[in-house]
Amino acid sequence: MFEKILIANRGEIAVRVIRACKELNIKTVAVYSEADSNSMHVQMADEAICLGKAPANESYLKVERLISAAEITDVDAIHPGYGFLSESVHFADICEKCNIKFIGPSPNAMKSLENKAVSRDLAKKAGVPIPPGSDGPVENEQDALAVSKKIGYPVLIKAIAGGGGRGMRVAHNDISLVRGFHTAKSEAEKAFGDAGVYIEKFIENPHHIEFQILGDNKGNIIHLGERDCSIQRRNQKIIEETPSPLIENKFKDLRKKMGKAAIRIAQEAKYTNAGTVEFIVDDKGNFYFLEVNKRIQVEHPITEEVTGVDLVKMQILLAAGEPLKLPDVQIRGHAIECRINAEDPYDDFKPSPGTIGIYYPPGGKGIRLDSHIYSGYSVPPYYDSLIGKLIAYGKDRREALTKMIRAMSEFVVSDIKTTIPFQLEILKDPNFARGSYSTNFVDKFFESAGRKEVIEEKM
Repeated sequence: MFEKILIANRGEIAVRVIRACKELNIKTVAVYSEADSNSMHVQMADEAICLGKAPANESYLKVERLISAAEITDVDAIHPGYGFLSESVHFADICEKCNIKFIGPSPNAMKSLENKAVSRDLAKKAGVPIPPGSDGPVENEQDALAVSKKIGYPVLIKAIAGGGGRGMRVAHNDISLVRGFHTAKSEAEKAFGDAGVYIEKFIENPHHIEFQILGDNKGNIIHLGERDCSIQRRNQKIIEETPSPLIENKFKDLRKKMGKAAIRIAQEAKYTNAGTVEFIVDDKGNFYFLEVNKRIQVEHPITEEVTGVDLVKMQILLAAGEPLKLPDVQIRGHAIECRINAEDPYDDFKPSPGTIGIYYPPGGKGIRLDSHIYSGYSVPPYYDSLIGKLIAYGKDRREALTKMIRAMSEFVVSDIKTTIPFQLEILKDPNFARGSYSTNFVDKFFESAGRKEVIEEKM
């Protein structure tokens, strides 16, 4: 087992990893930028090293500084969290060469899933359905037009690297295809340093459903059920839940089929540690492979709540060479997660950095809050606006939803704007209550006449 781990991240995920390490009696090293000097993860760790100034490319993304910090503090391993360098093959390679364990998949597995275009080829080999599209990256607009006309509009232009909706555009005709092609390439270059894009058929009114996987160094791979992540805005997840209402209410046979498909993809990649296989599902119950997230997910707590498995501890144990010893994992109850962001949902989700005044977190049976904020904490303007994740667990979906509405109603974060009031409206919406939604739910929510009145009142 590891004696000391460096957490190459910040915010709530750094706090989450530190807590797991403490329960495993492993010492921790926090790294931070000058802007994060008063962050909770810095205060909780056994040691802390400043990497430099904000933003991330001057601190958290500096591989050489992270490795220096690891060597100075004599750690056994590095946990990358999510975002930043968590899916960097280069960083995983450097860790391996420096005899520091990277807590994640092996560099070879990461290479086999390095980008979305390569992942599509791997899914083909595994016999998993993929949306019709281009064979690899599309180099110019002429080729983009040819592919689009062959598979038929609408199409989706997607960056081969990264995620979070950046470098992604929908095109309904030749004109929007050409415009979206160049916009997506430019956005991908700025966001990921890779302008490569590919094209696939756009599935209208899709459901975004992902499967949590775990793999050990012996070749054993399991899945821990699905998460429904269809409540999104601009491809950024807002609310997640497990089990999926779509599968529970309409397509129960999909859980077995999609779970087997997720495992086949992981086996093809010789995947180890924790990961997530993402799919889109249409209204007829057809599913298509989307991508593999080669890291712990933001929404991992809801899987933990319904399975009783601590996924971060499992990451650490698997990286240390422990075999999978989980009994048959049973899904019990229902869990919902709301991502709380420091944003103004009634002003185009404009970021709202600043110092928090009154802070009153909710509690009670079945309520969990993963966060790094406190009264007097200053939310910096340099990073992702996520300030916490509220998770509600109940014996069924109705109970989990009732608990979430109650908890969100008593959640107070003053002096900055948050997404809490907007998420409360979604939770109370009759369609959401019925579990009747797809990835276009939020757009329709804002477009409705009643919603416009609510927005005007709140402004």
